[in-house]
Amino acid sequence: MTRASHTHGTRIGDTHRTQDGDPHDGDPQDGDPQGTQGTQAGATHPARVGELVVSKAGLPGWLDPVVRAVETVQPRQLSRFLPPEDGAGRQSAVLILFGEGERGPELLLMERAGSLRSHAGQPAFPGGALDPEDGDPTADGPLRAALREAEEETGLDPRGVQLFGVLPKLYIPVSGFVVTPVLGWWREPTPVDAVDPNETARVFTVPVADLTDPANRATAVHPRGHRGPAFLVESALVWGFTAGIIDRLLHYADWERPWDQDKQVPLDWRA
Repeated sequence: MTRASHTHGTRIGDTHRTQDGDPHDGDPQDGDPQGTQGTQAGATHPARVGELVVSKAGLPGWLDPVVRAVETVQPRQLSRFLPPEDGAGRQSAVLILFGEGERGPELLLMERAGSLRSHAGQPAFPGGALDPEDGDPTADGPLRAALREAEEETGLDPRGVQLFGVLPKLYIPVSGFVVTPVLGWWREPTPVDAVDPNETARVFTVPVADLTDPANRATAVHPRGHRGPAFLVESALVWGFTAGIIDRLLHYADWERPWDQDKQVPLDWRA
């Protein structure tokens, strides 16, 4: 078992269905990018959320643009789909885990098993629906869920993860999931791998340099006409929710490089 197999992610689409308990679908951004200027990262005093701590203290300097983006981005800059005001929707969370590998900053992803009924073979962030033991979905519940799901799916040791931010909750209408993206710094890397091969085909990291490379970027086009950002990295096509979040983070962290949005990658009806 290695720290992560470097062998291979989704715009948040409107009509793709998800397996129960799995928020890996949809599109966090819609329309053209909206540019905003980030502000200087705030104080690094830890903010306690329940028994968990969200802290910016001691983060590597290259994460500063991400911290500023998390502090300044508005919900509708991520997606036009926001949680229902009546509180409806199934609460879930994903872990956006930044690490530092041989090629610099990287993100942890997993690939769903090819035998699953929905979204077989799709790369995604670790994550899933909140369990009752995760606690209050308006407090530390999403943080606990993100870490728990990552541990269950990849074997990640949560003790080596420093949570440093939370993005606004997003909504996936077709599945009814309310997704909280939780950001973490892999301060103490540990071996990760697919825990259950019936659910996860592999676990891998993607260098941020590959995600920002214009040659690896494209627009995914579903037969129903839905379009969204995509990344061709690590022998995988990253699209849907995962790609949408990555796209917005790169944009608002000012890491995005000009790329050809007319370059298209067609999806099939099973996507």
